[in-house]
Amino acid sequence: MARPSLRNPHRRVPLAGPVAGVQEDLMNVQFKKGVLEICVLSVLARRDCYGYELVGEISKRIDISEGTIYPLLRRLRDEGLVTTYLQESEGGAPRKYYRLTGTGRDRERELRDEWMQFATSVNAILAEVTHDAE
Repeated sequence: MARPSLRNPHRRVPLAGPVAGVQEDLMNVQFKKGVLEICVLSVLARRDCYGYELVGEISKRIDISEGTIYPLLRRLRDEGLVTTYLQESEGGAPRKYYRLTGTGRDRERELRDEWMQFATSVNAILAEVTHDAE
């Protein structure tokens, strides 16, 4: 079992032991669940996407699977944050595209602002720890 390196999140490094692996994997899963909504809303704020396309966009930076996106998309639709429509594809069945509603755009802005403030605070703490350690 491996986990992403903190220095290089795309490089997988082995875990120290099974207990550490379980804890770190659970933390990573919970962290991803917490940020996945803002990531999906942010991508959809730029353009309409179908599910697999969303997975591809987000997977460029965060390791996720299709199975994590579709329940979230269903919830976002049920909450009125996204709507869906079918569009013909070039070699197969029509694809279901997701589009932000006005409420979804408002939610994306709120979450983005909250995230930026949160990230700034966390980065300040990390910089202090790094500075203190030197």
